[in-house]
Amino acid sequence: MADLKLGVVGIPGKWSTEILADAVEARTGHRIVIDMGQVGLDLAKQRLVYQDHDLCTLDGIIVKKIAGRYCPNTLDRLELLRVAEQAGVRVFSPAESIIRLVDRLSCTVTLQKGGIPMPETRVTEDLEMAITAIRDFGSAVFKPLYSTKARGMCLINSVSDPATVAAKVLEFQKDNPMMYIQKEIALQGRDLGLVFLGGKYLGGYARVSQNDSWNTTTHSGGHYTSWESSDAVVDVASRAQALFNMDFTTVDVAETEGGPVVFEVSAFGGFRGVLDGIGINAADLYVEYVMNELSG
Repeated sequence: MADLKLGVVGIPGKWSTEILADAVEARTGHRIVIDMGQVGLDLAKQRLVYQDHDLCTLDGIIVKKIAGRYCPNTLDRLELLRVAEQAGVRVFSPAESIIRLVDRLSCTVTLQKGGIPMPETRVTEDLEMAITAIRDFGSAVFKPLYSTKARGMCLINSVSDPATVAAKVLEFQKDNPMMYIQKEIALQGRDLGLVFLGGKYLGGYARVSQNDSWNTTTHSGGHYTSWESSDAVVDVASRAQALFNMDFTTVDVAETEGGPVVFEVSAFGGFRGVLDGIGINAADLYVEYVMNELSG
């Protein structure tokens, strides 16, 4: 197993990428951190090249992060990894599975078809339909189809005068022609991240707000803490992640009076929350899982 050659797709220098590469190097003696922005595909020779490495010759590729920010170009990078898969390289998680999660709308449609409870959601390019959603919801969260840690999201409520509401919607739509709109959920200062490895529940943590922000992400000042698991929450999160065939993922869940609702299933999953929240080194466990899968 020490002879396995594994690459880590991520952002060189970023904590989550480097801790995963550390775990790979400790077990294999090899360290290849792959910046997909510097990867080239030679279709004629069926080579996927990064620096002096042909990624099609690796035993496995672990995808920690495909880009610093999600955008449609992210999907193009994942398509390149499908070439490595075609050459027989095992990619963790499968490129097609990640593709279905990077686009928020694709994830939502799959969750809805799977009967997973979610916040009330409307999607439209039409200004009047968007304004109607705000009026019906009272307070609505507008979310880009490609984003992480609530970047680019905004909260618009119906208490503003109609002209102000319309202006806020138009401002959001400048960068987001297709508007993804969810009813604001009363989070009571926290939401949950449930982590799955190989489809099995690894543990869960809470993201707790430390200020008056409407969201709990660390990008907005939230912090991670432990969470006493609930069978109902674990069950709905387990059913949600099972729809996507992910090797490692985190399911974002909120507890409401009507029961748990799922915001999304992560395309990559997080290491920091499970480490700070419940003291589990998910990077080590993930590499152990990968090596077992490749040697089985």
